[in-house]
Amino acid sequence: MGEREVSGVWPHGARSAVMLTFDVDAETVWLNGNSSYPDSEDWLGSVSLGHYGPRRAVPRLLNLLAKEGVRGTFFVPGYVVERYPDAIAEIVRAGHELGHHGYRHERFFDQTPEAQEAILLKSQHIFEDVLGYQAEGFRTPSGDFSRETPKLLQSLGFGYSSSMRGSDRPYRTVIDDAPSDFIEIPPRWELDDFVMFAYNLFPAEPRGQDRISAYTAGFDNYRREFDGYHRLGLCYVLMTHPQVIGKPGRVFHLQALIRHMKEALPEPGSQSGVWFATGSEVAAAWRLAHPREAAAHGR
Repeated sequence: MGEREVSGVWPHGARSAVMLTFDVDAETVWLNGNSSYPDSEDWLGSVSLGHYGPRRAVPRLLNLLAKEGVRGTFFVPGYVVERYPDAIAEIVRAGHELGHHGYRHERFFDQTPEAQEAILLKSQHIFEDVLGYQAEGFRTPSGDFSRETPKLLQSLGFGYSSSMRGSDRPYRTVIDDAPSDFIEIPPRWELDDFVMFAYNLFPAEPRGQDRISAYTAGFDNYRREFDGYHRLGLCYVLMTHPQVIGKPGRVFHLQALIRHMKEALPEPGSQSGVWFATGSEVAAAWRLAHPREAAAHGR
């Protein structure tokens, strides 16, 4: 296991890359989960969980990232930009990247291409109108999209997605039977805070109600995965949600995780072992290091 899988990819001679991501779903995930119930928008207990994200957790996370001197990528539904424009504008002012995350956290895999395009354009227009910002990246809500989605995203000017689970390194997405310039930067379920810590009593999330992992165990998982990614020179994508990760105790553990990453051993002659990067930066580095011609031949 000493041999590296990826080499010569990351800038500044870094051994591995880290992409810190935050899905600012706010109440959209709970409104969707409540939708089968009458008057679902009045289920205030679960909806208030979402409010916590932009109102309390986002400022706390921005403070942490500023202290540690690292940048993140925040995937935000258009609805959330409309509801919390000041909080989202603060993310931009702090120098972080914003990515597209649907309008109201819709599932993309059962939408027609025409419906998907309407959602993408609607939220992109909101980004422009409210923030003066064009998103380059996309993360599908609910962890899936249709076979047509990557081609549609590329045609609308998006440069990358961070949605699929089929690898632990970026790759050129195959569109029209050939590797394209549209990069997929895969997140992983084991690096998703929602599947470890998210909880609601009613409606039940998770349905079996057997979750909120021990903090030490959860962050030990994240740390051990990072150690493996770093050893092999991969791109570690931590997928978090402010309403979940942004609690006082969890932020403390997140800070410890970031500091552990900073202490990772560098390559000989390099000043840093880890390159902390936004999604657009990772995608650009991968395109440069892996030209399309090489990708077409499986290299």
